[in-house]
Amino acid sequence: MSSYLLRRLFVSLGVIFGVLLFTFSMLHLVPGDPVRAQLGRQAVTPERMEELREELGLNEPLPVQIGAYIGAVLSGDLGESIQTKRSVASAIAEQIPSTIELMIGSMLVSILIGVPLGVISALRAGSVTDSVLTGATVGAVSIPTFWLGLLLILVFSVNLGWFPAASISSDLRGLVLPALTLGIGGGALLARLIRASMLEVLGSPYLVAARARGISSTRLSYYAFRNALVPIVTIIGLQIGYLLGGSVIIESIFARQGIGRLAIDAIGKQDFPMVQGIVMVIAVSYVLINTLTDLAHTWLDPRVRL
Repeated sequence: MSSYLLRRLFVSLGVIFGVLLFTFSMLHLVPGDPVRAQLGRQAVTPERMEELREELGLNEPLPVQIGAYIGAVLSGDLGESIQTKRSVASAIAEQIPSTIELMIGSMLVSILIGVPLGVISALRAGSVTDSVLTGATVGAVSIPTFWLGLLLILVFSVNLGWFPAASISSDLRGLVLPALTLGIGGGALLARLIRASMLEVLGSPYLVAARARGISSTRLSYYAFRNALVPIVTIIGLQIGYLLGGSVIIESIFARQGIGRLAIDAIGKQDFPMVQGIVMVIAVSYVLINTLTDLAHTWLDPRVRL
């Protein structure tokens, strides 16, 4: 058990180090002069460009720049925004609660949709109900999130007037449509996985023997669902990363504050330090969530501990 945890920890640290190198290289992969790329279309003198290059440490050798960047990130310094002159870390910290709120709401929608539909579909496999639910979930997975978001705005905001089209972080009514937009597709995917996992468990020899001994269908369904939790935990962990990435589009559609919208604004303004910081925060969060998901497997499945 301890050796598995250590191996997983070292792998996660290696991935995070790779993320740091990638975010550092973003600025240097831009064609042309990195300083000119940061300044965009601003009219500046060569003296100002050289001064900015010195401020950013771009006149130092590349290994020195990498070491300085990693040291700054580890100390919590993600740089300074070119446009606002604010600390990137403080700007992200200000916006991330709204994104976490959206992520939690979307995950609740996914669970409330996916778990019941997946269990019902598995228990009634081959029936008309199963066919209808299968078609509905496949259709929901196939719908692009941006199109679904616009459709929900048209129906529930424009036509019915039930929910606001623009989402304000402090308004729970404004959270409903963005959470539904992100959660419906994730819930459909979760339902498909639960159905497949439960059917595999229901066909296992020990449950067939338990059914032959006269154990009730309710208890069998409970055992099947509990033993099918390992792949379900995996997909929920992966969905958190999907929701973080999806927030970039959804926060723009619903005019909602968050790191997704902050990223779109930074890209439009060529604010590379801000883009670097946001990419690094999202990537590191995804790695940490996957690590926690793997650790949850060791608790749910004794075979992993062995």
